[in-house]
Amino acid sequence: MSCNDLPVHRVINNRIVQGILTILLSFFVGSAQAQVSQPAAGDDVVEIVRAQTLKGLKTGSEEVRELTGNVVLKHKGALMYCDRAIQNRTTNTIEAYGHARMVQGDTVSVKGDTMYYYGANRQANVRGNVVLRDRKMTLTTQRLNYDMAIGKASYPVNGRIIDSENILTSREGDYYTQTKQFEFRRNVKIVNPKYTLTADSLLYNSLTKIATFQGPTKIISKDGTLIAKEGQYNTISRVSNFQRRATVETDKYTLTGDSLGGNSTSEFYVAKGNVVLVAKNDKTTLTGNFGRYNRQAGVARMVGNAVVQSISGADTLFMRADTLWSFEIPDKNPKITKPGSTTANNTKRRLIGHHNVLIFKSDLQSKCDSIVYETADSTIYFFRDPIVWSTNYQMEADSMTAKLKNNRIHTMYLRTKSFVISQDTLQQFNQVKGRSITAYFDYKPKFDRSDIELVVVEGNGESNYFALDEKNKLVGMNHVQCSKMNIRFDDRKVKNIKFIGQPDSQFVPPHELRDGKKQLDGFNWRKEDQPTKAQVLGLENKPDKQLEKPKEKSLKTTVSAKPLGGKTVLIDK
Repeated sequence: MSCNDLPVHRVINNRIVQGILTILLSFFVGSAQAQVSQPAAGDDVVEIVRAQTLKGLKTGSEEVRELTGNVVLKHKGALMYCDRAIQNRTTNTIEAYGHARMVQGDTVSVKGDTMYYYGANRQANVRGNVVLRDRKMTLTTQRLNYDMAIGKASYPVNGRIIDSENILTSREGDYYTQTKQFEFRRNVKIVNPKYTLTADSLLYNSLTKIATFQGPTKIISKDGTLIAKEGQYNTISRVSNFQRRATVETDKYTLTGDSLGGNSTSEFYVAKGNVVLVAKNDKTTLTGNFGRYNRQAGVARMVGNAVVQSISGADTLFMRADTLWSFEIPDKNPKITKPGSTTANNTKRRLIGHHNVLIFKSDLQSKCDSIVYETADSTIYFFRDPIVWSTNYQMEADSMTAKLKNNRIHTMYLRTKSFVISQDTLQQFNQVKGRSITAYFDYKPKFDRSDIELVVVEGNGESNYFALDEKNKLVGMNHVQCSKMNIRFDDRKVKNIKFIGQPDSQFVPPHELRDGKKQLDGFNWRKEDQPTKAQVLGLENKPDKQLEKPKEKSLKTTVSAKPLGGKTVLIDK
């Protein structure tokens, strides 16, 4: 049956239905076009800027719509782009799928596979291949929670940041887009062409390029390694300020302090509190309360309980002073290990102590105002009221020089007002004085000690020596005056004395000895001033058996005397 065959009332009814359907369809299409082109009412609701299709979804009482094709949304000045979006106008949330991207102003953009946006608190959760960019850096991760209200982006999984200078990675972290501040946590790592930094936690500002850390941190470069627990590090200038016990270590030295600041580029460091500087090449250690070290110049300065330990062979020289200096001196004749190789241990060291100097060595102890120790030729220079002890000898002069051989005292040069004292088994003091004195020592392996072998006195020579017989009984005292004299010893006993010029000598028997005659002018036995290892190290209140100084061994002296004109003179055998 055709339309023409239908009853008139049925044709009219069909036409009415078609008209109604046409009107309804026009209404819905017009409504959809209006929603795409016009923002929704209210600033808090996410606006639809553009979409190719829009479809309503049945979800009970909530108003939900599906948008597809080049979707563009807008909220609070931020634009969101995606291929498909589900908008819940009731909860004011967006689910964005396919090439999801958000742009905030002209500085920050975020993209990922999926984005969930909550308009009520302006929170965007981005998942899958996430990339956040601003003008200073690019962040990549798999999960990102971005709080647009405060400009905070957080990633709870591994993240990677690239800026103009560094590549930064961490297990999790936060980024504040307004201040350009990062907070890295767990397995933090900064890779720079000049160094690599690792830490447990780290704050980093992409504007200032300053890294701040509050946990164990290590910075490794071709020049060395920095280790600290707290502080700041400028990744551009490489200026650092570390606290809570920090260390910088290179192939040549290690510097440690409670706080440590410096510049890795110029290699200048300042350490404070329990400072320890170790020079590896020559096994020299400087300690104190405050230290400076310039690696390029090879100069170190230590003050405040400053102590230096210089190890050579089985012995160590300990020195304390108000101020200690260490200078690295290039070796003019470096040792070559083999043709074509680099030099080995091609630097020597000059150690300088200034004010209140104390020295301890197994065979030499000293007090003076200033000292210079040249490791290149094993020479020690003592200045201003120096006094030196060696085994049972005490030596004083206006200035003194000690020459070491195989790290043991070999020669002592005393200049101006020179005075040498030794104490024998009967507690008598043998004395030699003169304008200058040179004392030569000989090492005795059997006793592991260095004894005086020869004393050369030049100018205004004068001596008092107590003569003992074979039973170690006092025979008398020989007093000799001569401009020049050579006194030779054997097994700590006077072997002979050679006079250059006319001597004036006198033998005093025991019964005529008086205290006034026993001592030469200027005599001053200062055994109580002899420093111990504990005193040099600042451990005088912490007794330690290992720090006790060696027991003193007395010097026996026997002489041959022959009366001449009422006087007794010494015979050179």
